[in-house]
Amino acid sequence: QLQLVESGGGWVQPGGSLRLSCAAAGVSWDDYGIGWFRQAPGKEREGVSCISSGGGSTNYANSVKGRFTISRDNAKNTVYLQMNSLKFEDTGVYYCAAARSRLCVSSLGAFGAWGQGTQVTVSS
Repeated sequence: QLQLVESGGGWVQPGGSLRLSCAAAGVSWDDYGIGWFRQAPGKEREGVSCISSGGGSTNYANSVKGRFTISRDNAKNTVYLQMNSLKFEDTGVYYCAAARSRLCVSSLGAFGAWGQGTQVTVSS
């Protein structure tokens, strides 16, 4: 069973940066498109970004375009989310998920395995 583990969350001031990592072990990592999602208190989980299995296709939510960058290193079984120019509204629990295909997809239903989440807090 595919198990994902996120890391890299924390507290940061507005305008700061964080890099999240999503790792898995014991799987053919390059068989999966990967997505990042976030959930703020009292709000629904929303898609942030996705990347195809080979890394050639990426997509971003409008709210993070130009600030966040998704990448992957399949040799290390890791996907990264570099978050720059963080804003208060970026606060939430960030989850990575593995799609049921190799595509970059955004629909929640397209993902079959989820990590436990990592908290990101943007506050002054």
